[in-house]
Amino acid sequence: MKFLAITLIVHAPDPVTGVQKSTSERFREVIDNALLAEELGFDGFGVGERHERPFISSSPPVVLSHIAALTSRIRLFTAVTTLSLLDPVRAYEDYATLDHLSAGRLDLIIGKGNGAAQRELFHVAPEDQWDRNAESYELFRRIWRQDRVSASPRFRPQLTEAEVWPRPLQQPIRVWHGSATSRESVDLAARYGDPLFSANVTHPIEPYAELVRHYRERWEHYGRDPAQAVVGAGTAGYYAARTSQEAIAAYRPVFEGYLAFQKRLGVEPVFATLEDFVERSSALIGSPQQVIDKVHRYHEQFGHSVLHMHADAGGLTQAQHRASLELFQSDIAPVLRRDIPDPPFPWAPVLGEPASAPEPAPAPGTRVH
Repeated sequence: MKFLAITLIVHAPDPVTGVQKSTSERFREVIDNALLAEELGFDGFGVGERHERPFISSSPPVVLSHIAALTSRIRLFTAVTTLSLLDPVRAYEDYATLDHLSAGRLDLIIGKGNGAAQRELFHVAPEDQWDRNAESYELFRRIWRQDRVSASPRFRPQLTEAEVWPRPLQQPIRVWHGSATSRESVDLAARYGDPLFSANVTHPIEPYAELVRHYRERWEHYGRDPAQAVVGAGTAGYYAARTSQEAIAAYRPVFEGYLAFQKRLGVEPVFATLEDFVERSSALIGSPQQVIDKVHRYHEQFGHSVLHMHADAGGLTQAQHRASLELFQSDIAPVLRRDIPDPPFPWAPVLGEPASAPEPAPAPGTRVH
């Protein structure tokens, strides 16, 4: 099993102390967390993309490029690249450049994104976002693989024998499809033979498990080997201590701070108590053995081989955060790495020739050719 640390770069008051860092301090914290993740042996570090409050993650290529310059081993992920909002040509240029700057350590997780404010900012209608996501991905995929591209897309100007530079380092880049609720994203992943990343952070396991089952069904529908289907999954929170009592006591102020934040926003919490949150959400809070057992329970439903955890302290002190991540790497990760297989593809840069298999047909309603 592989492990990622991911941040959406939320810029809001600390849920426990109420103190809000400056924008510069928050970015510095993200960089420090990426360095910590590499130091401790995490396999990847991810940066989200959002274009609305309370996030400042509007430019993941810039943030990841800075991280790439300061690290040497850890793979760099987007979480997610909101292709439903972006020009796929411009997105390709950014990420092909980052691919070179990181020496081929880049993976993309793509998705339509969420939030009405960012849709309005980019003038994307709710009824178009799924088609935009599919069309942008299909065009992005072709540009990555072909030196010249002609296309008549619906949502951007046509391309005629277009050359887009720089040409990428990885051949091809690995693209995951992030999904919290969308069967459209799941079907797109299965059609193209790409891995799926289940958000798995807001609700109990059932709706996410249903999407993963749908992914595996569609994967086989498209004639693919079931053993090659790859799933990653998120966690709603993480804190481990030597005993469950210590972990619960340390995490309770964090959870209560988030409840208060949701109340201020007028949001009805899915989990009203910490005990319910620990029991029914994907959060990993407890002793090392409790965390291991819970990951195994979720693996029975998902069959996932990649797990993401929060990169940010998120209400914990920096000392608590570091100690908990150190405990994960010393007592939890070795067991999960032994018990749960890695994805069936190389984790290292993909520097060979792109696959020559025929491309699947575009999604219905698109005109990328």
